This record gives sequence, structure tokens and C-alpha cells, in this order.
Amino acid sequence: MRTRQILCPTDFSETASHALSYAIEMANFYHVGFRLLHVIDQPYGDANFQILAITPEELAQNMEEDAAEQMRQLLAKLKSELSIETVIRRGVPVEQILEEAEEHDVGMIVMASHGRTGISHFLHRNVAEGVANGAKCPVLVVK
Repeated sequence: MRTRQILCPTDFSETASHALSYAIEMANFYHVGFRLLHVIDQPYGDANFQILAITPEELAQNMEEDAAEQMRQLLAKLKSELSIETVIRRGVPVEQILEEAEEHDVGMIVMASHGRTGISHFLHRNVAEGVANGAKCPVLVVK
């Protein structure tokens, strides 16, 4: 842990911003870099119904561009001399976070307990719980 990067998934929520503060503090303490990850849920569509004016791929591309801009704005606010890598992935958040952690052999994952609220929170699987249960490294869940 003390020599490997910290992975900090973000959905750009206030809670995720709070977790990011912890990730930065941990990275400074251990003198390691960190990876800031955003996962875009793959949009679904049915070409037979022609409901969308754009294809699911175009929608995903637009979502990626928006996430990249939000990531740039977030990095501009950070005042850190740490090595920071940003990553945007598509897919199921739990799976993508765990994949990123394993592929880059991170020492710790620091993430928010939740970012969704209301009906969205009720309908979606708890990402933090899924990551904590599936990770091979320590996971710090921040409220």
C-alpha cells in the first residue's frame, strides 16, 4: 500500500469530492500518486424503435466528453504536487472500478459511500458496497 497509487473513483458529486480530499491526504502522507476514475454507465437503446435522435454510441461519446471537461475542472481546483492520472471508462461502475484497481495494482481505493440520491439510489446497486466486497486491496469508504 505504501508504495502503490491510490484509486479514487468519482461521480463528481459532493460526497465524491469529500472522498477525494481523503485520497489526496492519504497520497500526500504515503508520498504516492493517485488515479482519479470516472465510470460512464453504457447507455442502452433499441435501433428498432428509433427513440433516440442519436445512437447509443454517440450518446456515450457525448457523456465521455462531458466527463472529461468535469475532470479538467476538478483538476484545476486541486492544488497538489502529486502525480495524478485521470481515467474515464465505460461500463458497470463496480466492475470497472475493480478492473482498474487490478490492472494498475493500486494500493488502496478511496471512494464515497454514495453519490446517488432519491429514486436513483433505490434503483441502483450500491457501488461502494460492491467495490468493498470485491476489491483485493483495502477500501476506504467516506461518508
